[in-house]
This record gives sequence, structure tokens and C-alpha cells, in this order.
Amino acid sequence: MKIKINVDLNVPKLLSKSVKHHLIVVNSDKSSFLSDTVKGKLKRLGLKLTDLESKSLSVDDGNNASITIIKSSQKSTFEVQTILRKALKNLLEENPKVLNIICESEDAVWNTEALYTTLINSQNLPSRKSKSKNNALGVINFFGKLDSKSVKEIESLVEGNTLSRILTMTPPNDLTPTIYRKQVKKLSAQNKWKFKEFTMPQLKKMGAGAFVSVGQGSDPQDAAIVHLTYQPKNFKKHITLVGKGICFDTGGHNLKPSKYMFSMHEDMNGSATALGILQAASMNKLPVKIDCWLAIAQNHIGPKAYKQNDVVKALNGKTIEIIHTDAEGRMVLADTLTLASKEKSDAILDFATLTGCMAVAMGDRYSGIFSNRPELACMAVGAGQAAGERVSSFPMDEDYEEDIESDIADIKQCTLEGGPDHIHAARFLLQFLQDKKQPWLHVDLSSSNTKGGLGAAMSNVNGFGVRFGYELIKDLLKK
Repeated sequence: MKIKINVDLNVPKLLSKSVKHHLIVVNSDKSSFLSDTVKGKLKRLGLKLTDLESKSLSVDDGNNASITIIKSSQKSTFEVQTILRKALKNLLEENPKVLNIICESEDAVWNTEALYTTLINSQNLPSRKSKSKNNALGVINFFGKLDSKSVKEIESLVEGNTLSRILTMTPPNDLTPTIYRKQVKKLSAQNKWKFKEFTMPQLKKMGAGAFVSVGQGSDPQDAAIVHLTYQPKNFKKHITLVGKGICFDTGGHNLKPSKYMFSMHEDMNGSATALGILQAASMNKLPVKIDCWLAIAQNHIGPKAYKQNDVVKALNGKTIEIIHTDAEGRMVLADTLTLASKEKSDAILDFATLTGCMAVAMGDRYSGIFSNRPELACMAVGAGQAAGERVSSFPMDEDYEEDIESDIADIKQCTLEGGPDHIHAARFLLQFLQDKKQPWLHVDLSSSNTKGGLGAAMSNVNGFGVRFGYELIKDLLKK
């Protein structure tokens, strides 16, 4: 949803009486926006202005206007986003048509996040309610320290985040692999990305047995690996994105119980994240070539579905012993990584809602990362802090592979015992890079859905990973 943004670097002395909704970030107790009404409410509540460094104050202050006040202070991006998200909730629930954002702070974080948080929570997301209302916000008047270039970048990030959320939230009957592939093809035409598909018959002929083993259980067999390319005229780096796109995951023959099958239409979030990053990067014209590979399939049960104890041969020739059919994500990613790593790039970044183990390890506030290059893992942690989308690095030492050694094949898909499955999955995926030394980062998206929202996003499905991936690409460009 396109929202007009008016930027004025000078804080107005008087607010327009026609605008009824205001978010104000003040610097000190001498701010001209601390009216008698605001000071009176602070006094009644027994609060000092410094208390508003971690919470907000909402008042109806003259002209029947809703005003929310925050006191700026030095905090991390995530902390600033969280404060702003909570502060904006009441304002946006009134569904304003026009919103004033006034940021007295000189801090770039407060200025950036005030606009970013407002924008991502003013987008229309999928709803099948018969009487659902669209967001009415059409104009934001921003008074603070943002130039037109920064505003454009924020808008591109919001576009990417919103694309990721819309795709992830779409019901599974409205986003089958067939429908998803058509939508991606349409997106590629709109953005002038190169588009190529590897269909099931083609993948069978190529020998992509790991991917095919998962896709063969569906009727129709409409799974495919989709390859998109964004290539500006003068690019400085080449980045490869890979995303897991399981449109629905039953668990296969190892059928999930209903509690764990519910919401499994979101198992394509890794592919939506990769698409969101690609969208943001191309909209903002980053000087980087991006190859984006999406492993689009469903994991169903049926006569043709793969099963425990099957042995399949992957595209790179490795044989895999199937231990658990609900570990399908690493199977589709295996052949996709082999294809994606054929052309050397500066880094491969893969995104997947891959293991329940990571959700146990991290909860739903952080996501976990693995890398074969410690310096890339360090850069990723820094990018997550800058983006307000926090990640933590996990070990993936070679001796963990002892757990997935097979007696009858080159490697086991996983173990039945569980254990550190998030680490086993990372070591498994590493086997399918053409060059194991090529810089590679695996992101296990345990924080893609957080009840009540996370960071800047109010929706449970929060678009986590889009801004993180974008920030990491920017850091790689500077390297």
C-alpha cells in the first residue's frame, strides 16, 4: 500500500488543527511539545519524563487530537523498534488517514525507526474476514532528520517485509506450488528479474533425487526450483540467496499431530524472506548482482511419497538415507544449494524455517545462524543488531557429522534421537555446496512468527530476515 510521505527537516511550532494523530519523540523536559495536558498526566501517574525512555504516554490534547509521547535515549535498534511499536498501537488502531511524526532526536536510529515502524504497521495484510477493513493511512508528515534517500530506502525495506508477510500469511489453498510459481513469475516481470524454472520432470532427468523425493508425494507434482536474477549494469558484488518454500508440510508419512501441523502453510517463509530481500535490494538499486533460488514444494503423504529407510541420490551424487520424512526442508535445500553454488558468488545466504530444535534453543525472539566462515557469522550478528532482527551464531564443528553417518548411504538425513538437530541440519546442508569453502550462511528462522509481534512488526508473522539480509548485503558491499 503506497503511503505519501512528506518530509520537513524543521519541527513546526504549531501542529495543524486538521491532523488529529501525532507521534512525538521528545529530547528533553524543555520540549515545546510537553503541553500542560501532558505534564499534568505525567504528574497524575507519578511519572517523570525519563520514564518515557522505555514506555510511551498517550493523551487527548486539544482539538480532540490523539498524541503519543516518547522520550528518546540511547538504545539498540530492536529496543527503539519495540518502544515505537507499542507506542503506535493505540494511534494506528484509530485508523487515521493522516499521521504526524515529530522526532526531535538527532539520533538516526530514532528517526529511521519512527518512520519504518509506522510504515510496516500500516500495510494491508491478508484477511479472509467478510467485513475486514483496510488501513486508511494515506499521508505521513515527518518532521525530523531524514533525507529523501533514507526515506526511499525505508520504503524499499517495508515493501520487502510486506511481500514476505503477505506470502507467508496466505492460506495454503491460495498458495499451492502452482499458484506460488505464477506469482513469482509475475513479480519477476514487474521487477525485470530474469526468471527460470526447473520442474519435476526436468529435476528427475537431472538426477536431483533429494528434491524429487519430497515433491513426488504431491498430486499434482507441481514442485519446482525457481531461479531469479537481479543484475544491475555496474555491480560490485555477487550474492546468492536460497529459500525453503514448502507451501504446506504434513510431515509426510511421519505425520505431524494437529498441534504441530497447524500453521504449516508458513513453512515457505524462507523463500518469502529471500524474495523480500531481493525486492528491497532491487527497489533501492543496490549495486549487487543477486541470484535467488527458491525450493518450492509441498510435503504430503500418499502412495508415491518418500518414506523412512529409502535411499535417494542427490544432484551432486551423494546418497542419502531417509530417517524421518518430516525433515523434508533439508532435502529440498540440498539440491537447490548444489544448483545455486555452481556459479561462484561472494556469499551464499540461505533462509529456512528448518528445525523445531532451533525454536527450542532460541524461542521466537532470535533466529539462529551457522556459517563456514567465522568472519561472515560475525558480520551477520552485527547486521542483525543494526536491523533490529537479532541472530545468534551456533557451532557446527565437523565432528557433529559423526551423528549422521550412515551404514548404507553416504550420509543420514537426520537422527531419530533428536539431539542437536539444528546443528546436524547445518552440517548436512554443507555437504551440498559445490565448494565447501565458499562463504555460506544458513539462517534457521525460529523467530518468523512471534505472538504479539516482534521488533517493529505488530503482526505475529513479522517478516523477520528481510531487513537483516538487506543489511548484511550492504555490509558485504562495504567489505
